[in-house]
Amino acid sequence: MFVGQAALPPGLRIYAIGDVHGRFDCLTQLLAKIDADQAASPADTARIIMLGDYGDRGPQSREVIELLSTRANGDDFICLRGNHDEWFRAFLSNPDDGSDFLYWGGLQTLESYGVDLSGDGKSNAALARDLSRLIPSSHRKFLASLTFWHEEGDYFFCHAGVRPGAALHFQDPCDLMWIRGEFHAHAESFGKVIVHGHTARDTIEMKANRINIDTRAFDTGVLTCLVLENSSQRILQTGLG
Repeated sequence: MFVGQAALPPGLRIYAIGDVHGRFDCLTQLLAKIDADQAASPADTARIIMLGDYGDRGPQSREVIELLSTRANGDDFICLRGNHDEWFRAFLSNPDDGSDFLYWGGLQTLESYGVDLSGDGKSNAALARDLSRLIPSSHRKFLASLTFWHEEGDYFFCHAGVRPGAALHFQDPCDLMWIRGEFHAHAESFGKVIVHGHTARDTIEMKANRINIDTRAFDTGVLTCLVLENSSQRILQTGLG
């Protein structure tokens, strides 16, 4: 299946949103655009699919997760798991392995929860203890509830991509959150069009067999939503004036 051939069942509209990375401002703006789009031309069923990486790097991870934890319902507002979400969840239980999480934006996440980062030499375990006191239980439950993939019609949604040659329903969760090289280089059909983020680009990357909508919102302010309906694809974005 290739992009030009892909379609959704009649009456269904999908709004797929790329990596948020702590940009609560962008997320609320984009959700308002989606509400306006749906009001202007209602679909029988409108479904929002978040592609993961809700925190880190940007300044408002706590606010993003609070919003998503209240809206995710497992049916028409679906939140998938990204590698940063997995890092965050794992840090709470195993902070000794959290150095990558902290280096790649986790410190901004801790700061958004009110963790005191002043002073030198504070251990990962001490930071995790402080975070555990401050993070709401609803946020923990939200992070634990995130699924790895979702499919609709001729589209397969995940955070990073899929491993070529492996059946879509039997992909390794690690690949779904992390894969890059082999996935990006593969030019043949995956069976469905893969809608993903994870690898930040300056613009949307629309290939024959996949669509990458990570447009580096954390530092550009451009958060992207791919709108799918019938056999059409269109874009909503923030930060472009």
